[in-house]
This record gives sequence, C-alpha cells and structure tokens, in this order.
Amino acid sequence: MSFAVEAKEVVKVFGAIHALDGLTFNVKRGEIFGLIGPNGAGKTTALRIVSTLLLPTSGTVKVFNLDVVHDADEVRKIITYLPEEAGAYRNLSGWEYLQFMANFNTKNKSEVQEIVREAAEITGLGERLRDKTKTYSKGMKRRLLVARALMTKPKLTALDEPTSGLDVLHAYHVREIIKRYVKEHNVTVLLSSHNMLEVEHLCDRVALLNKGKIVAEGKPKELKEKYESANLEEVFAKVVGLA
Repeated sequence: MSFAVEAKEVVKVFGAIHALDGLTFNVKRGEIFGLIGPNGAGKTTALRIVSTLLLPTSGTVKVFNLDVVHDADEVRKIITYLPEEAGAYRNLSGWEYLQFMANFNTKNKSEVQEIVREAAEITGLGERLRDKTKTYSKGMKRRLLVARALMTKPKLTALDEPTSGLDVLHAYHVREIIKRYVKEHNVTVLLSSHNMLEVEHLCDRVALLNKGKIVAEGKPKELKEKYESANLEEVFAKVVGLA
C-alpha cells in the first residue's frame, strides 16, 4: 500500500532533549490520523518534520513517496500546515486575508476568486468576512485559518491543535469542517491534539504519544476495547502506568 505519510524510526534531538525517540507510523490516504498525548509528548515536533519545517536528527519521513528532506520543495507543493499559534493579519478583512494567501498559489485571477469562494464557504463566517480580523474572536480566527489550510485542496494538511482554546460551538464547527472536507475532497489530515476525548469523534486512527514514543496506536473504538476503557484518556493512563 502507498501511504500518505510514512515515518520510520524518526529521532529529533534538541541538545539533551529527545523530542522524538524512534517514532514510526503510517497515515493512509484520505484518513484523519491523530497524534495525541500530553504537552511535551513530541506532537508538534512530528508535524513540523512532516511539514519540512524541521530536519529529523535521524530516521526518514515520506509524504506521498516524497522524502521530506531530499524532496522538501516538492512536498511543500502538495501540503499545508497550520501551527497552533498561527495568526492572521490584523488590519486585513477576512476576505482580504484569504485573497492574499490565495495569491501565493496562483496568479490567475479567476482561480484566486474560486479559491477564496471555497474558503469563505468553509469558514461559515458570512458577512463577518468583511470585517478586519482584529475584531474576530479566537474561534472566528481559527475558522478562518482552517479554511486557509484547506482552501487549496492539499493532498495532506497538518493541523496542530486545530481546536485548542475554542469554545464548544467553534470547536464543533472546526471538527465538522475537517470531517466534511476529507469526505468531499479526499484530503488526508494529520493532526495533533492533547484533547483525547475530542479526537475520538474526529479521527479514523490515532497514535498515543508519550515522551517522543508511540505507546499505543489504532482506531479509537478498538483501543478502548483492547484496554477495557471508557475513553482514550483512560487508555493512555493504563498504557503509561497511571491507572
């Protein structure tokens, strides 16, 4: 099988810190795969390596058979990445921001307009897109940024904590955006989250990370059955010996 992401024995060392310690996982095409675990588990580091923003100390990562080190330029053409703390330009309206970002993908005006129309629909923000982003709530900004990550129909999008800090309604909207877009456009999603309860309802498969290593991997339902747990938080606690 040809995978969207193939990570093999990935190690990332920052000084004396092993952020990733032999990380190995595969992401199937067209699925939502979650890297989940507590803060400091290595989730963001993994996403940044997949997205060609960090070099692995050792090991290999391929995205649609392209090596993230040797074929970085080609990888960047088919992926998007949304950091947890990403922001939008404060004095641009939502429309202007989306148009500005769309121009990085094409100079064809009709294509830019189509990309922006797609993004506007994804956001669900309606007339608020005419307002400057500095007037947006955190949830509104996140919806705008998720739309920016998805609007070009990338083959893979890496989303770092896509609903972190959002209220219930905005978090629900972002999750529904992701699920719908994967289904309609066959986009593959690799996301990180420390919210294990949330990803149960979003991810097809998950990998539980602890101290840079995968301690359990599989479909949420199968993991709960295997470890006789009510939710993934309980699974994680049992796997790392906290329960």
